[in-house]
Amino acid sequence: MAEELTPATPDESEEPIKQRKNGLYLGVSDELAENMKSGWADTELRDLEPIAQAAETAARRAALSARFPGERLVIPAGNLKTRSNDTEYAFRASVEYAYLTGNQTEDGVLVLEPTAEGHEATIYLLPRSDRENGEFWLDGQGELWVGRRHSLTEAGTLYGIPASDVRELAGALREATGPVRVVRGYDAGIEAALTDKVTAERDEELRVFLSEARLVKDEFEIGELQKAVDSTVRGFEDVVKVLDKAEATSERYIEGTFFLRARVEGNDVGYGTIAAAGPHACTLHWVRNDGAVRSGELLLLDAGVETHTYYTADVTRTLPVNGRFDEIQRKIYDAVYEAQEAGIAAVKPGAKYRDFHDAAQRVLAEKLVEWGLVEGPVERVLELGLQRRWTLHGTGHMLGMDVHDCAAARVEAYVDGTLEPGMCLTVEPGLYFQADDLTVPEEYRGIGVRIEDDILVTEDGNRNLSAALPRRSDEVEAWMASLKG
Repeated sequence: MAEELTPATPDESEEPIKQRKNGLYLGVSDELAENMKSGWADTELRDLEPIAQAAETAARRAALSARFPGERLVIPAGNLKTRSNDTEYAFRASVEYAYLTGNQTEDGVLVLEPTAEGHEATIYLLPRSDRENGEFWLDGQGELWVGRRHSLTEAGTLYGIPASDVRELAGALREATGPVRVVRGYDAGIEAALTDKVTAERDEELRVFLSEARLVKDEFEIGELQKAVDSTVRGFEDVVKVLDKAEATSERYIEGTFFLRARVEGNDVGYGTIAAAGPHACTLHWVRNDGAVRSGELLLLDAGVETHTYYTADVTRTLPVNGRFDEIQRKIYDAVYEAQEAGIAAVKPGAKYRDFHDAAQRVLAEKLVEWGLVEGPVERVLELGLQRRWTLHGTGHMLGMDVHDCAAARVEAYVDGTLEPGMCLTVEPGLYFQADDLTVPEEYRGIGVRIEDDILVTEDGNRNLSAALPRRSDEVEAWMASLKG
């Protein structure tokens, strides 16, 4: 990885260029600096069209404006985060900012200024790298180091929002008067500029509103979620085809195989891939993925592709590594499948959000009583939550731009709420028999099974977005056999 010099910041343009400690060049000569200013072609893009979701983001901003009339609203994208020394993590804009703008660049800020008619939106961004002060070739975030940024004019066309230089925003906010709210946790500089103008309670109301706004997906979002799921299905197929190579290496071969599909067809994975083989399947968020993959054991693969617009799938299948369930594995798998079927059937408009969880948990409790692992009756087990020793987690969650979407919504609007068409959630019951659990028969120990699908609430029931991946145990075996040829 090449090393760069660091020039002065735009506000310190009279200062000499700062030398990187241990850099190989001592500085920049006046002649070279002058040479680098000229001889460059005009690369302004003049034939751009608005992004695909421009109409949807405009509608979302209008709803936000209507909720907070007369108040200045500030929604930052966030800043780059250091990974190590002078390298950064790949940037992902805040969900609130991306949801309202469609833009995904670091340091961006959306500001809604109150007007008599509502609000006037401005998107504040870094302009293209400056060629006069050498930023474009000397700065670590300059154009020749990390790539071209859109000009402010280009950004205005793409996102349908007038664009201004974000470097001027903090000063303007410090001088601003009137009520203001900011989405916290993403941009310390912007928050510092507003420190005497905002309150935690008012800012939390803004965050909650933007979380609840995402509970019901529009048509664009539903299309993106289906894209994410379709790519995820192909990623699962990729994994099945290389299970022999995973056996020769480790779970990381599975993780890497799925990641390739995510990066080729999407932006990234939506969360850390869980490639849990054997007893690792009993660890709910096993993302170390450094264990062995053995024939005769199960692989729990929980993974999702994230689209270029940040919508993610979240799908789990538990697969026999050798392509065939043994008797105990099938018994446990089929119980989880039956529970998931009950959960999915409970997803429909007008149903309580908790209904799908309760339906799935009841089936699992019945199985545990039937197998003699816990004393009945089932009502007692459910009342006391005794099944949770082996079921552990809730049966699902909202899904969207966050894998656990809408997390800041009020309880009464989310888990105590009612399902509506356009909501998308996961249904993912599981049974996990830890390797050291002496309360279960030895042959159960080390077996973990989860089956998860992404379910859209429709006008007349639901649609399983991930139905292309088989779920029933015999269908899973036939599917795996067909992929292995």
